[in-house]
Amino acid sequence: MTAPWTLRYDRYEPERERLVEALCTLGNGRFATRGSAPECPAGATHYPGTYLAGCYDRRSSTVAGERIENEDLVNLPDWTRLRYRCLPDGAPPGDWLTPGSEELRHYDVLLDLRAGVLTRSLYFEDGDGRGLRVGHRRIVHMGEPWLAAQRTVFRAYGWTGAVEAESVLDGAVTNAGVARYRHLEGRHLLDHRTGFEPGGVAWLTCRTTDPGRGIALAVRTVTRPDRPVRETATRTGTVQTVLLPVGHRRAASLVKTLALRTSRDRPAVEPRAAACADAARAPSFPRLVSTHRAAWQGLWQRGELDVPGEAGRILRLHLFHLLQTLSPHTAELDVGVPARGLHGEAYRGHVFWDELFVQPYLDLHFPEVARSLLMYRHRRLPAAREAARQAGATGAMYPWQSASSGREETQELHLNPRSGRWLPDHTRLQRHVGSAVAYNVWRYARTTGDLGFLHSAGAEMLLEVARYWSGAAALDPALGRYRIRGVIGPDEYHDAYPGASAPGIDDNAYTNATAAWVLARGLDLLDGLPAARRSELRERLALDDAELDRWQDVSRRLYLPFHRGVVSQFEGYGQLAELDWDAYRARYGDIRRLDRILEAEDDTVNRYQASKQADTLMLGHLFRPEELSGLFARLGYRMDDEVWRATVAYYLARTSHGSTLSSLVHGWVLARLQGSDAWRYCEEALLGDVADVQGGTTGEGIHLGAMAGTIDLVERGITGLEAGPEGLRVAPVALRELPRFAFTLCAGGHHGVRVRVLPGRLAVRVPAGPAAPLTVVLPGERRFTVPPGEERWFRL
Repeated sequence: MTAPWTLRYDRYEPERERLVEALCTLGNGRFATRGSAPECPAGATHYPGTYLAGCYDRRSSTVAGERIENEDLVNLPDWTRLRYRCLPDGAPPGDWLTPGSEELRHYDVLLDLRAGVLTRSLYFEDGDGRGLRVGHRRIVHMGEPWLAAQRTVFRAYGWTGAVEAESVLDGAVTNAGVARYRHLEGRHLLDHRTGFEPGGVAWLTCRTTDPGRGIALAVRTVTRPDRPVRETATRTGTVQTVLLPVGHRRAASLVKTLALRTSRDRPAVEPRAAACADAARAPSFPRLVSTHRAAWQGLWQRGELDVPGEAGRILRLHLFHLLQTLSPHTAELDVGVPARGLHGEAYRGHVFWDELFVQPYLDLHFPEVARSLLMYRHRRLPAAREAARQAGATGAMYPWQSASSGREETQELHLNPRSGRWLPDHTRLQRHVGSAVAYNVWRYARTTGDLGFLHSAGAEMLLEVARYWSGAAALDPALGRYRIRGVIGPDEYHDAYPGASAPGIDDNAYTNATAAWVLARGLDLLDGLPAARRSELRERLALDDAELDRWQDVSRRLYLPFHRGVVSQFEGYGQLAELDWDAYRARYGDIRRLDRILEAEDDTVNRYQASKQADTLMLGHLFRPEELSGLFARLGYRMDDEVWRATVAYYLARTSHGSTLSSLVHGWVLARLQGSDAWRYCEEALLGDVADVQGGTTGEGIHLGAMAGTIDLVERGITGLEAGPEGLRVAPVALRELPRFAFTLCAGGHHGVRVRVLPGRLAVRVPAGPAAPLTVVLPGERRFTVPPGEERWFRL
């Protein structure tokens, strides 16, 4: 029986190590270290990695004869490395030991989610019966965002002598964690300097090449018993060698305490001096673990999620990784949502639209973090404006992939590993990312009541995205409607019409519908602003009456295509050929990446009604049925239960789920429809990373949007929960597979509101405090109030 607060791997399987490393990553919102074996350098099996939030570097590479640029999240020097071997009395030294050694008899990896502690246990035994037990414990401190530590304990069985240990600080690292990127330039660190300070502190400094961030790591090595240390410095690293006596009932330990500082820290510091001072004065390992546990306890109290069974354990793991990537420390940084967390190098650490799936949870639990992520987008509003201008458009055009500067970071070419061919990458045409930014602004303000943000930075972003959509829409006189051409939808498979010479498709339903929503919200926002602020914004943005009249017109006359009684994913989707799904499943088994399969066959997915992931159905994820009906009605279209159910069924049969977000969205949509397959899709979303359902992708970094989305699916999707100005609206749907659960959130000015859902009943407890009673709105518009310090039960 698996413990509800742990993740455990009880045997060494080389082919699984990359997955273990990613899922056992430890972080604190500022930086994270993969859960790699300390004994092993980067290679085919293991890949140690440490990543600092927002630390990107730009390099050029030659690909398929073209010179291209890529900005990557930088793999920092490896501070965890520890080599060791046995020196038995009267016998020759043994080999350096690793999990791959023939002498390995036992291997166990345990991640304690409650405490944020990773433990590795190994037992080696040679042919003469001499045994060595090795235990590693590692933390990345959640309370002190620049500290991490690792303690290793050695115990000898059946022999006496010494363990020779080498504590290594390795700066000779590259970005090589994703096989398909390895031909790209991966050297991001230069100007290495190394040295030692009194007290067992080794240090290493370096900098990124562009824009040149200075980085300093200092590692204090302490042994028990205290033994002399031989110090060796190389150009790119340090080694501290020590002989630790071991024998019967005589264990030895070695503790590495890391301090990580950079030239971008606030307040400004000299990185090397600060790192060395931090490492030297850091508390002992037991004290560090104690304060680290206390910091995690505070996070779990704010983000409590109590779901029974295996689903609950996986949800805790998802929440654990979300909080390690985006913790309260993140609120002090200028960073966005890295789609693969701080857990690996897939997607080059870039920021996509994944905050659309992450923000709802943060809005309800950690609003200060949610606000900081929106400010990341606001600081890059000038870059989005410039991108629009360069494209001959107006307003703000946010990039599909963002990193440090806010410029478009989407690669121009991508590799199909199945065919080995380099292909043009047109995914930068996913202009719907701007709508996601605007949607997150609106949702954050409604959930938290932060009108100060909405009326300032939030208004600027939302209005500039609305202005972009107004300009991007062109009137088609024959239709009497506005059209948006040459884009790519969330599906990503369809980047052009069959045989077309130019990329892009027309009138993607999701893109057009969300554009209409943004325009309508922009008008609502202007109407709701205080007169002085409205006048100021209109003057600063040069928003005259004629432009606002156009917003009104476009928001009511954007074109949405239909065919066969369902919403078309885009204009012409219904005329594409039908795919023989059974034949391709029989031939290939896993067809999630159908686009790669077809391209390798010299075909193209552009010819078929086949979607990679939820596209049109994303509308059912963002909007409740009544909201979706209202949005379509504003545009002059019917969207009732019959049309929506037909649309859902149509795309369920034509989606390959090539993204981990796809099953999440389908589960959400089906749960709202009380669909019989809802839990099957929810379960696939839960298992996406734990079971590595996409076959090797998790080892390159977790899928943060999908992880956060599963938590949000339980808290908001299944409960129908919406927090807003009117209080807490709750309308649970019945899922027999998840009959009871509980969670805490922030609502109505209260921190720590606890919601419990049981079959046919709901409980809301409001913590004591000075805030006003919380209004709870149940189905049928039944309104109740829950006073501070009380719990109320409701029948559903």
